[in-house]
Amino acid sequence: MTTTRPDTKTTLDHLLTEIEHRNPAQPEFHQAAREVLETLAPVLAARPEYAEPGLVERLVEPERQVVFRVPWQDDRGRVHVNRGFRVEFNSALGPYKGGLRFHPSVNLGVIKFLGFEQIFKNALTGLGIGGGKGGSDFDPRGRSDAEVMRFCQSFMTELYRHIGEHTDVPAGDIGVGGREIGYLFGQYRRITNRWESGVLTGKGAGWGGSLIRPEATGYGNVLFAAAMLRERGEDLEGQTTVVSGSGNVAIYTIEKLTALGANPVTCSDSSGYVVDEKGIDVDLLKQVKEVERGRVGTYAERRGASARFVPGGSVWEVPADVALPSATQNELDAEGATALIRNGVKAVSEGANMPTTPDAVHLLQSAGVAFGPGKAANAGGVAVSALEMAQNHARTSWPATRVEDELAAIMTNIHTTCHDTATRYGAPGDYVTGANIAGFERVADAMLAQGVI
Repeated sequence: MTTTRPDTKTTLDHLLTEIEHRNPAQPEFHQAAREVLETLAPVLAARPEYAEPGLVERLVEPERQVVFRVPWQDDRGRVHVNRGFRVEFNSALGPYKGGLRFHPSVNLGVIKFLGFEQIFKNALTGLGIGGGKGGSDFDPRGRSDAEVMRFCQSFMTELYRHIGEHTDVPAGDIGVGGREIGYLFGQYRRITNRWESGVLTGKGAGWGGSLIRPEATGYGNVLFAAAMLRERGEDLEGQTTVVSGSGNVAIYTIEKLTALGANPVTCSDSSGYVVDEKGIDVDLLKQVKEVERGRVGTYAERRGASARFVPGGSVWEVPADVALPSATQNELDAEGATALIRNGVKAVSEGANMPTTPDAVHLLQSAGVAFGPGKAANAGGVAVSALEMAQNHARTSWPATRVEDELAAIMTNIHTTCHDTATRYGAPGDYVTGANIAGFERVADAMLAQGVI
């Protein structure tokens, strides 16, 4: 292991202080930046060119931040005003790529944290995509299709001027699924008079979308968890697993776990969580959440005696071999991690973006739990988005088997890259360090090659 230069840590600490000063009241962004920068000292010491003044400072400053008003009219004729965001963080490796999130919790700090994470996640895929993120504090829950359409049309009326298949390619995230992508794409096409299918990913399979894209984040996370277990001489078959969330990522995490012989026994939403000793019935969960847009309590009512609904509480109290947080940021805290460790958890793999607090990550790693950070473990979604872009450029559509094979190869490569990089820098088994440094090296090399821009 290379000895860290005495001034490297001091320099990074100073930069973190500067980030907090320049970006006040943005705790999520501060957390994301700290999590990355605290692992970079070894690589900055080993590669002096990375430590040159200005490189890391440019990396933590977005290339562009767009904030705009989104006025829209509800079904009663009342006008509402929401705020829209797009943070184009880093394009050294390719066009900005990252989802749109529609949720009341969205603010500039949340979007910046997501965009910063996206830089490294996209770099780890090995595909030519930069990092960005966007969204709005609009809440689609409880709104009619017509209201969601009017909001999406208003949102795209401003966003369209900032995006393009060679510039910035948004996708879905929390609150933005196939319905929203359809409305957004329709408005983009209407305004620009172009069939530019590569401008958005997550489209319907019949009009430019890729097969396996809806499943990709959940499937990829399970594949990463399986790779971590294989590294320890185990596999997923027969393992009891807990999954948080009940949206797209959680549903397809559960589906893939079941396919690989594991037993996923939980799902959750903001109302509480379900424990199903027979294993979550993914078809019933899809019906309740995707078709009816209902709550997980309804799943428990229909499932019968094997399932029970727990209002509130913590899904991490349920004993499991593997945990896959798949809901939202900072959902797994120190108390939850302590419960998982007490109950013998072997691996935690993040399906959501930064769902584990720093204290919880430290506890899990100290206890010898294999921990897969989101920027590596949930990169399958953006990887298949990039494959969707490739299909759009070629005006073709790949069969599901090809896309799934490509996804499996990418996730295996991400695991290997993170594992080997951590070992190379003296932190064997530390996937956080491995992911951060591997992503950083790829982006930093491109930034150095392209000059001071």
